[in-house]
Amino acid sequence: MAGTTALLTDHYELTMLSAALADGTASRRCVFEAFARKLPEGRRYGVVGGTRRVVDAITDFRFGPEEVAHLRATGVVDETTLSWLADYRFGGDVDGYAEGELYFPGSPVLTVRGTFADAVVLETVVLSILNHDSAIVSAAARMAGAANGRPIIEMGGRRTHERAAVSAARAAYLAGFGTTSNLEAGRSWSIPTSGTCAHAFTLLHDSEKEAFEAQVAALGVGTTLLVDTYDITAGIETAVAVAGPELGAVRIDSGDVGVLARQAREQLDALGATGTRIVVSGDLDEYAIAALRAEPVDAYGVGTSVVTGSGRPTAGMVYKLVEVEGRPVAKRSSHKESRGGRKLALRRHKPTGTALEEVVYPAEGPAPEAGEHDRPLQIPLIRGGQVVEDLPTLEDSRNRVRQGLVSLPWEGLKLSAGEPAIPTVHLTREQS
Repeated sequence: MAGTTALLTDHYELTMLSAALADGTASRRCVFEAFARKLPEGRRYGVVGGTRRVVDAITDFRFGPEEVAHLRATGVVDETTLSWLADYRFGGDVDGYAEGELYFPGSPVLTVRGTFADAVVLETVVLSILNHDSAIVSAAARMAGAANGRPIIEMGGRRTHERAAVSAARAAYLAGFGTTSNLEAGRSWSIPTSGTCAHAFTLLHDSEKEAFEAQVAALGVGTTLLVDTYDITAGIETAVAVAGPELGAVRIDSGDVGVLARQAREQLDALGATGTRIVVSGDLDEYAIAALRAEPVDAYGVGTSVVTGSGRPTAGMVYKLVEVEGRPVAKRSSHKESRGGRKLALRRHKPTGTALEEVVYPAEGPAPEAGEHDRPLQIPLIRGGQVVEDLPTLEDSRNRVRQGLVSLPWEGLKLSAGEPAIPTVHLTREQS
């Protein structure tokens, strides 16, 4: 079955299903929640990424003849379970934080309601998407903040799995990156793409001048010329000689880019290319970008650090059963505790719009009194197995990231390690 996500799962999801079908518990009404017990080390906030992809993955979770045949041939489950899987269509409800929303420890980022059988099989694919995309968008948001309005190009496709590169490009764009080098991301998600030439193009030609002439002839004087293949000072001189003072940009991909950017700016201005922009790349992360804030850099290219979550490649989210037939259930294992019962959340704000705290409360209890500036956080995503109409677009989610970051207290935006930007308050039914 083309496009199915059914086997993007763990073996034990189906063996649990098989056992539950056999003992009659598979039809019990359950609630599962996806949440992070804590933020990745050094982070003060998280950004939800992948919500739209989760909805699509649930919709595409189907066991066609090929999937059933594979499970039969490998003996993963019995014939009763195979028959059930062949007819599987998720028929429950899903609510969650809108994509681009900030989250904190204990935030009920995603809530799945249905039978145990309906919901348990979705665990792996849901977490795979949420953990990857949220890690990328959270790292990328820190980079976009450090860039302070200067554009960033995502160019990490050669540093990760070929399919992960597409979703990483989407997550980076969600966080505020301007373009991606990945053409499949451009096709799949309508993200603007950009790119010019690599060092190989310069090395292909007999001289740097000939390479630049060929590039300008093909792409125009507004192109970006890579000037550090040999000597940067000579490269800039040649670039302006070839393209003229209207040259779009030069890119520096190696060395001490802060020092080199200052030297490049002085040289470009002396050559009359005062409008030529300076793009820097080469193992940049949020800390390097922040360090370059005072330098004459016009744009950044970021690769490895963004597609790997800048050292935090997973958001650490878990998918836990919290309610069975209306009865709260909770895991009590040391360091892996969960809170029972389905939960909702709202975020309290000062009249100025600054966030104060995240309030998580029982869905079945009375909601806490909401102030004029407080905001509920979960939205409906799927109802009765059908995707809710008019879910936020990718552009809506980009705006949500920006608004969320503006709402944080100043200390919550620091790149240094510290407590979460706002506290999470968990209310019991009696307190709400």
